[in-house]
Amino acid sequence: MASTETKATTDKAATDDLAGLEAGLDALDAVEVRRSPVREILVEKALPPVLAVALVLAVWQLLVSLGVTEENKLPPLTAVWDSLSDMWIKGTLLEVVWTSVSRGLLGFLLALAIGTPLGLLVARVKFVRAAIGPILQGLQSLPSVAWVPPAVLWFGLNDAMMFTVILLGAVPSIANGLVSGIDQVPPLFLRAGRTLGATGLKGVRHVVVPAALPGYLAGLKQGWAFSWRSLMAAEIIASSPDLGLGLGQLLENGRNNIDLPGVFLAIILILVVGIAIDLLIFSPIERYVLRSRGLLLKN
Repeated sequence: MASTETKATTDKAATDDLAGLEAGLDALDAVEVRRSPVREILVEKALPPVLAVALVLAVWQLLVSLGVTEENKLPPLTAVWDSLSDMWIKGTLLEVVWTSVSRGLLGFLLALAIGTPLGLLVARVKFVRAAIGPILQGLQSLPSVAWVPPAVLWFGLNDAMMFTVILLGAVPSIANGLVSGIDQVPPLFLRAGRTLGATGLKGVRHVVVPAALPGYLAGLKQGWAFSWRSLMAAEIIASSPDLGLGLGQLLENGRNNIDLPGVFLAIILILVVGIAIDLLIFSPIERYVLRSRGLLLKN
């Protein structure tokens, strides 16, 4: 009799556990990925940085108004605004910005085309990793400005020199990002892919790269940052009328002319472009990847 009651109790406990497990799975399935309204996105994403920028500008103007710092060290906002208005009236503002942005994006695309296969090769071939891996790490830590003098001697003052500096700065970051992403792919994924016949290039395309996408995307974001920084370094050091006027040259011209408002305007434009590219290109891609993997419940 006691044995029968014990068995009944055990069966009931097992049934309750199974019911709890099913309820938990149902709750997971019931989680609905929803897209946030535009107003909510603006409040959560756009408002905080706008307020932060407004605070910085307010502190800036307060320091100038109270005379905490001299105008030859920190210009008033009105002077920077006058420089911006002057460039806009002359029609040179968009031209200067586009000169640098077009170079930066083209250089980044070239770095992407080189860094991606290089990263795959380093990650998948042990001999190549042993030979090139440490070099890529060293190149990533080397300041991009160090490549400007030899690039000028190799190619002269032209776009080829600019793109060379960008590639040497961005390719190691993209390749290392992909290597890091592949190293973090669970071995189970690789075994499952081989079992299903995904070997060789097919396995790389359908298993390795999709599984390594978060790390690869982080490498791309860092690669863009290095591309932009490398380009600015090249434009500042190797300025020439034949290269056109970019943001780096604008910054250097402000220094040469002792035009502090122009210097701060160039710095602000460089910062705005870098942030805009990240928000308009990389952030949406990152949200899409996270959402597709169930790591982001709302937009």
